[in-house]
Amino acid sequence: MQFAKRVSELTPSSTLAITAKAKELRSKGIDVVGLGAGEPDFNTPDHIIEAATIAMKKGFTKYTPASGIPELKQAIIDKFKRDNGLHYEMNQVMVTLGAKHALYNFFQAVCNPGDEVIIPIPYWVSYPEQVKLAEAVPVFVEGNKDNQYKITAEQLEKAITKRTKAFILNSPSNPTGTVYTKEELSEIAEVCKKHNLYIVSDEIYEKLIYDGVKHVSIASISEDAYNRTVVVNGVSKPYSMTGWRIGYIAGNKDLIKVMTDLASHSTSNPVSFAQYGALEAINGPQKELEKMRETFEQRRNIVLDLIDEIPGLKAIRPQGAFYVFIDISEVLTTKRRQFKNADEWAKALLEEAKVAVIPGSGFGAPNHIRISYATSIEQLQEGMRRIKDFITSLNA
Repeated sequence: MQFAKRVSELTPSSTLAITAKAKELRSKGIDVVGLGAGEPDFNTPDHIIEAATIAMKKGFTKYTPASGIPELKQAIIDKFKRDNGLHYEMNQVMVTLGAKHALYNFFQAVCNPGDEVIIPIPYWVSYPEQVKLAEAVPVFVEGNKDNQYKITAEQLEKAITKRTKAFILNSPSNPTGTVYTKEELSEIAEVCKKHNLYIVSDEIYEKLIYDGVKHVSIASISEDAYNRTVVVNGVSKPYSMTGWRIGYIAGNKDLIKVMTDLASHSTSNPVSFAQYGALEAINGPQKELEKMRETFEQRRNIVLDLIDEIPGLKAIRPQGAFYVFIDISEVLTTKRRQFKNADEWAKALLEEAKVAVIPGSGFGAPNHIRISYATSIEQLQEGMRRIKDFITSLNA
C-alpha cells in the first residue's frame, strides 16, 4: 500500500508511545506510576455533566451549525470580553472539536506549500505535525532556559524570511508552564506587525496559572495585534473536559468563515450536547475550577521541592499548566551507563523503575523530560522517590 506523502512524513507521538507502554505494563498487573498525563485527573464537575444530560433528554442530539450553537458562541464572546478585554462579534467565533481541531483548521485554511510557520522550542507535540499536514514548513526557534524557555522578539525577527506566514505562541506553555509577560508580548507583536505575520495564540491553559501571575492575551496588546491574531482556547483543561472535545477560536471574520466552511465538509459540527456542557462550564459556577487550580498549585510546589532533592535534575518554576519540564543532561552519563538522550533514559526508567514520564524529543528538547502533576500527591511522591532511587543506582 502507498500512502499520501503528507501522512508518511508525520512523526509518531512520543507521548502516546510512553502512555501505551505504561498501560501495557499495568494490564499485566505491574505497579506503574504514571507522570505523563496531559489531562486533569479530576472528573468533569457535576453541574456540567447535568447540563449536558438535560440537553440530551430535551432532544439536543441533532446536527448544529458548523461553527457551533449561538448560545455557546455568545458565552465565548462574553468570556473574551470579561477575561481578556477582547471584543468579538458572532461571525468572529467558531466552536471546534477541541482546541486541536481549531489549530488544524487554521493551518489548513491559511498555509500554502512552502509557507513557513515559526514554532518556539520547546513546543507542544502537534504544532509541527499540523504545519506539515498543511504542506507548510515548521521553522524552530529555541528558547533559552535562562529566559524560562521563552523566545525573544529579537530571536523571532532573525528567523523570519519572505516565506514566513505565521508565528505560534503558547502561553501558558505546554511543556514548560512558562507565561509571557505583557512587555514580552508587546515586543513580539511589533515584530509580527513589521513582517505582516499571523499570530496563533494558544491559550488553552489560561485558567491554570499560579503565584498570582496574570495571563495576558497577545490579541489585547494593540489594535494591530487584535487584527492579526487568532486566539485558540477551550474547556478541556480548565474544566477537566478533555473527552468532551469542545474548543474554540476567535479572529478575523473572513478567516473564521473559511474555517467554518472547511469544518462543514469534514466534521459537520461539534457534538451537540457537549456544547451545552461547555455552555454551562463557561457561564456556570467557577468554584470547582478554582479548587482544581489550587490543588495543582499545591502539587506543583511539592514536586519542585522533591526535584530539588535529586542531584542532576534541573527544572524551572512553571507559572501555569500542570507540567514540570526537567533538564536531565547531567544524569544521562552515569558511572554504570550512558544514555544517548531522554528517550533512552525514559525507556529505562519505565522498564526498571516503573515510572512513566514523557521524553523531551517530542517537544524538540531531547535532553529533557516532562512530568505531569495531574495526579495524586501520593503518586507524585512515590514517582519522584523511584526516580531518585533510579538515578542513585546508576551512580552506585
